Amino acid sequence: MLAAALGAALTFGAPAALAGTAPVGPSGSPAASAPSAAPKAAAPASQSATWAAGTRAYLVITAPGDSSAVRSAVTANGGTVFSYYDAIGVIVAHSASGSFATTMRGVSGVQKVGATRTSDVPADAYNPALPANPAQSTTPTGEPVRADMSQIKADQAWAVNAGSAAVKVGILDTGVDDQHQDLAPNFNAADSVSCAYGKTDTRAGAWRDVGDHGTHVAGTVAAAKNGKGAIGVAPGVKISSVRIAEPNTSLFFAENTICGFVWAGDHGFKVTNNSYYTDPWQFNCPDNLDQAAIIEGVNRAQAYAEGKGSLQIAAAGNENYDLAHKTTDTASPNDSTPVTRTITNACVDIPTELPGVVTVAANGTGTTKASFSNFGQGVIDVAAPGSDVYSTLPGGKYGSKSGTSMASPHVAGVAALMASANPGITPAQMRDKLATQANDIACPSDSRCTGTAANNAFFGEGQVDALKAVGGSTPPVGKYFENTADFAIGDNTTVESPITVSGVTGNAPATLKVGVTIAHTYIGDLKVDLIAPDGTVYTVHNRAGGSTDNIGQTYTVNASSEVANGTWKLRVNDNAGGDTGKIDAWNLTF
Repeated sequence: MLAAALGAALTFGAPAALAGTAPVGPSGSPAASAPSAAPKAAAPASQSATWAAGTRAYLVITAPGDSSAVRSAVTANGGTVFSYYDAIGVIVAHSASGSFATTMRGVSGVQKVGATRTSDVPADAYNPALPANPAQSTTPTGEPVRADMSQIKADQAWAVNAGSAAVKVGILDTGVDDQHQDLAPNFNAADSVSCAYGKTDTRAGAWRDVGDHGTHVAGTVAAAKNGKGAIGVAPGVKISSVRIAEPNTSLFFAENTICGFVWAGDHGFKVTNNSYYTDPWQFNCPDNLDQAAIIEGVNRAQAYAEGKGSLQIAAAGNENYDLAHKTTDTASPNDSTPVTRTITNACVDIPTELPGVVTVAANGTGTTKASFSNFGQGVIDVAAPGSDVYSTLPGGKYGSKSGTSMASPHVAGVAALMASANPGITPAQMRDKLATQANDIACPSDSRCTGTAANNAFFGEGQVDALKAVGGSTPPVGKYFENTADFAIGDNTTVESPITVSGVTGNAPATLKVGVTIAHTYIGDLKVDLIAPDGTVYTVHNRAGGSTDNIGQTYTVNASSEVANGTWKLRVNDNAGGDTGKIDAWNLTF
């Protein structure tokens, strides 16, 4: 990824594994019963007392299940257990012994052992500093629909389904500024965490941005439709920050990614965005003992998350490199001194080339290939806008970035809309639908682009389509009105949210579209009515759904007998105790 020093985030100018770029515009202007996989500290009384220069991190791979015997062997052979994930058979160990890996490979029950870095584990790993909480700028009002959103028909999709608050999207990245006025309405702090160094840090604010990459990615997925700054592809869904980048270096090591994927699975994320590659190796080769352990550990974590219902979306990288015909790697290891090495297609870019992960290439203007985007027949799944993408930056600011890092969150947003429209959809079904609903892009006059218009090396199955993701095939006809203000729903109470309609001639249509987003922990308590200006009641939801959380649905109402202009209301009756919520937003399309 053109990003080999900032970490592995795929964004231009990043020296690490990022897949995006520095801001291009002025910052204020126009990514039963299985044992729990949660990491547990294996701890001496003070782990910081065990740190010394030369301490390195290792993945010790064993069979899933009780790893206590292997953990004891780690300690007996000059290591400490930093965290472990018994559900996938992965232990993160630290040791300053140069023979640790070799010794552990001979221990009964150990399948693989590999160093995850060629540099020392920072002392900060044992007592991490909290990221800064930046002061917030005031944002001018106005949020025009930008070219990237109209290109994938996100603006048309919003009129059908802007996303459900029941859908959680994980931003695995440098962190997210949760205080940003365009992200705060959709930010889910309860499921946010830092996984830097490979162990969960659930302190408030540990998830915040140690750069600006993750905040930019988060805005592309789900910046709120609130009249400020920018709008995300899925402005009604919830986003959680899983910071996997380490401070100072912004590197994303394997243990951090493993922690992030396990967290995603255990916390019900429907989608995760991964705009990075796993440092320090741009490509991990199975004939290298260290890299083989990295491949196995991260793959197990991804499979665990997918098994829990989470689809991983990842950036393809920014080196204009043919991932289907690998020959050399000149960027690794990026945590010490890179060397040029010969590689083959057996060597994989992690996580984007792992089984089950959706690999995203970047479009430039319109449906062109972005000059920087990696490509490869049979590797690229879909494409999305990735050049000069305008989104959120820490401190209430905004700016543009380019990279496959910027393309990937467009696809994550489309997948989130798909999950909003189809609550029971599985990761495999989302993968299939992203492919079948993408719009074909034929190869340009470029010999590197092999394949057909339906599936080729530059664009995979084509550019994603948000409108198709929510079940639309043509733009909604008629004028659109909405109310995004929150209205609290208490126990055994009734609440109404109004929309004033004007400028519509005659009566409402027989197919009036009523988009409803309600956050509530027991929708079987709720009766939801549309109230016409003359007081006529149209019931759209009547205590169905039992203990299911949240309503995110577009209803069709025959309101042809009603004059269109006037004040329409959404009335919600809570008919039981014990569960509360809010009207998050609703809309009418005439």
